[in-house]
Amino acid sequence: MAIYLTKRLFVFANILALVLFIPGIAFAAPVQTNITSGVIFAQTTKTASYSTSSEMNLTPLQRQELQSVRQRRNREIAALLNSAQRAQLTHHLRAGNNINQGLEKLNLQPEQEDLVKAIVQFTNLKMKAISSRHLLKTGQT
Repeated sequence: MAIYLTKRLFVFANILALVLFIPGIAFAAPVQTNITSGVIFAQTTKTASYSTSSEMNLTPLQRQELQSVRQRRNREIAALLNSAQRAQLTHHLRAGNNINQGLEKLNLQPEQEDLVKAIVQFTNLKMKAISSRHLLKTGQT
């Protein structure tokens, strides 16, 4: 009986460690605060989920990590925008623009523009890190 309890505690501790130390696994689903931002998330995920040659060979877990990074970017950008800007961005995304094109068409204040650029740069670095880990694992250059 004590062996089963030890095994269960061990499994529980491993799951807890994964949830705490690898947030991309536990928080891959988007947290939507309102309907307008939900449209932004859906559209940007749809437009940003293009397959590059490096993304085609990724494992499902790595694709999930990339999706998580993009969704976090979308939430952070949506938090910076006011409701009118979010509506404009949604309109641009539905018109077929990608997230970068949609953001360029908005009249952002200089502070907002700087923060959006920082978020996008940070996101790009995270995505490169995920891709480079994949390349190292597969032995590609």
